Amino acid sequence: MDIMSGIIAANLKRIRKEKKLSLDNAAELTGVSKSMLGQIERGESSPTVATLWKIATGLHISFTALLEGKAEETRIIQKTEIPPLLSDEGRFQLFPFFPYENDRRFEMLSIEMEAGSRSESTPHQEGTEEFVLVFEGTLRLTLNGKEYSVEAGNGIRYFADQPHIYENPGRVPTKICMVIYYNK
Repeated sequence: MDIMSGIIAANLKRIRKEKKLSLDNAAELTGVSKSMLGQIERGESSPTVATLWKIATGLHISFTALLEGKAEETRIIQKTEIPPLLSDEGRFQLFPFFPYENDRRFEMLSIEMEAGSRSESTPHQEGTEEFVLVFEGTLRLTLNGKEYSVEAGNGIRYFADQPHIYENPGRVPTKICMVIYYNK
């Protein structure tokens, strides 16, 4: 079991028990099968980004609540020490640099998308907003069927409590920084 799988396993099990949910109840709420949830809790499966979003949304928790470890007062975070969460056969990489904490209502992610990559996200909790800065390439964001193209040097803000799709329509990598703000 790698470090990230162990953290996710411990957090999912702890959160499920805090909410007094059986695996069956958690499966109903998240749309993730009971067997898959059990494998994740035992560290036998490394869930995809899409699966983690389904779990977070179904349990009404932040995405990074599943990823957070113990925080230190001051610390430089090296990208090399953050195992990326992968989607689109590894072409979409999400690095949870600053996970959600109970006394803050946001998390900050770095995302790298290879040319042509795509990742779909289910609606988050009501009132959740995403703030995205594009540092390299182009981000195509689709919200309820409407497309937005955001070039390097620009940003976009939107409510993420609706279906949304991230795509890199270009021929070069796209790099973005995302802050997810949880209203509740």
